[in-house]
Formats: sequence, structure tokens, C-alpha cells
Amino acid sequence: MTSSLIVVLNWNGTDDTIECVSSLRAMHAENTSIAIVDNGSSKKQLSQLKAFLKNQPEIILLENPTNKGFAGGVNTGITYAIENDFSHVALFNNDATADKNWLKELLATMQSSKAMAVTGLLRHAGKNSIDSTGDFYTTWALPFPRSRGLKPTQTPKSGFVFGATGGATLYKTELFKEIGFFDESFFAYYEDVDISFRAQLAGHKVYYTNTAVAYHKQGATSKKIPGFTVYQTFKNLPLLYTKNVPAGLLIPIGLKFFVAYWLMFGNAIKNGTGWYALKGWLASVWYFFTSAIWKRFTIQANKKVSTSYIKSILHADLPPDQTGLRALRKRLTGK
Repeated sequence: MTSSLIVVLNWNGTDDTIECVSSLRAMHAENTSIAIVDNGSSKKQLSQLKAFLKNQPEIILLENPTNKGFAGGVNTGITYAIENDFSHVALFNNDATADKNWLKELLATMQSSKAMAVTGLLRHAGKNSIDSTGDFYTTWALPFPRSRGLKPTQTPKSGFVFGATGGATLYKTELFKEIGFFDESFFAYYEDVDISFRAQLAGHKVYYTNTAVAYHKQGATSKKIPGFTVYQTFKNLPLLYTKNVPAGLLIPIGLKFFVAYWLMFGNAIKNGTGWYALKGWLASVWYFFTSAIWKRFTIQANKKVSTSYIKSILHADLPPDQTGLRALRKRLTGK
């Protein structure tokens, strides 16, 4: 029998979490449980959360003593799902709310598409725009959200995509049993692209459906920590490339990534966030030697698809927001 566990991660965002869980409880979905993973919140925040849950014993509370980031936090929920024989696990950002048919549509699509991960239409809360319809990975080794900033009238048709956003996606638990959990060295940012890349390399598909709708307050958590996004970006981009890009694409993608990465670094210095970028780069060097290169051997040894297939599902251009890189490319190549 199909059973689903929805995992909501909370870190000092109890007000958002309460609103999020309330929307999930109002959904039309059978055989579904909700688990809140508290990621080392303050005593005040945790007490507020427990007060909310006092009369709702059906909601599971899992507590991490420290903040393990998005990757470590959701891994706690995924572990619980596997240990308690849930067939599916859905990850849902605590600063998002779900349409009443969100999970129902994801489950139906998973069954019809035979995909191991299904993501939906994530719209910006309170805005007339799209946050994400999945993830791209580009031939410049720079991932970005599909359709971000487009109007809802421009919502793309459902279909197979490169990656699923970790903030509102349904996975089969057997996927994690096969390829492993989210990589905790990422902490936050691009860990969802990483697991989608690993799934694709292992021969599994990711699907996007425009019928599963949720609404996201983009950046509600990351804004709490100065420099967090810059640090994580410069740490995780090299790890994502190192682990997953097949040997046949390492040089052509790597050359462009080298140019893009250091131009982005220069831009960070220009914007006053160079120190966070430097710390991120140093952390990436550390993780390269201590974990990423070793994980690469296992991931690539278990690769079940051709390099040409991987190349075919990459986005052959720069992300739309890389205006500086686009301008430089035009000056150098005229394109």
C-alpha cells in the first residue's frame, strides 16, 4: 500500500512552520503523515512549536540537537520514513504552503510517469510569478531554477526535467536506499541538484507536473544569516561539479566553469561579499580532498546511462541571471 511521509524542516521559523503544516493538514491525501524535523531551534522557538503540536499527536516531531542544514535535517526525516516503511517521502519547505491537491497530484503523476522523483509548480507567495518548475544544470556547471520569474500564464507543460527542487518534491524512498541520502557536506543550496544528478546517473528519471501547486516565501530562512548564500554557493558549486559530471564532459564543462566561478568571485569582491566567497572556496577545497573526490568514484562507477544522455539533458547556456557573464561572452564570441 502506498504511504507518504511529508517532511517539514524547522529552524527558528515556527510561525512559518505552523502556517505550512496547517496547509498540509488541509490537503486531500490518504495514508499520509507529517513529520516536522526541528533543526536545533532556540528553546523559545521549540517551546512554541511543541505548544502548537500539543493537541495534534498525529504530527510527528523529530528533534536534531544542532542545526544540520537542509541536507542533514531532511535526512533525519528520510531515515524515519525508511525505518517506518513509508513508500514515499515528500520534502516541503516550512516557508511554503500547499494547494489542497498538491500531494495527490504528485502521487498520481509519479504512478503514470514511473519517475522516482516528481516536482510541481512552485509559485512565489504573494507575487504573480513562478519560483521554480524544477532545476536545470548547465554546461557551465551552474544550476538554476526552471521558469523563475515567469508569469503564471507562462507556466510550462508537464514533462521530464533534469532536477527537482528539494523544497516541494515527492520521492520514492527506494531511491534513497539505492543512491544514498542528501550529501550533508552541502549543508544547504544545490543539495537537491546533487541528488537529482545522482539519480539521473543511476538511470532514474525526474518529472515535473504543473498540476501540483505550492507557494513559497523565497529566501525566508537564508536571509537570517549574513553572507550565508554567498558562502554556500562558492562552497557547493565545485563539489557538485566534482562528484557528478561524467569524465567525458569534465574538460568542456570545467573550462567554462573555471571562467564563470572566478568571474563570480570577482563580482562578490565588488559587492562587498568577497570574504564569504573566499571562505566558501576554501571550504570547497577541504571537502574536495576529504569527501567529494572519493564520492565521485562510487557515483561514476555506478553510472548506468551514457555520457551523451547526460549531455542531452543539460541546459546549453548560462543561467538567465548571469548578465555579467553573458555580456563578456558576447564581447568575446559575438553570441
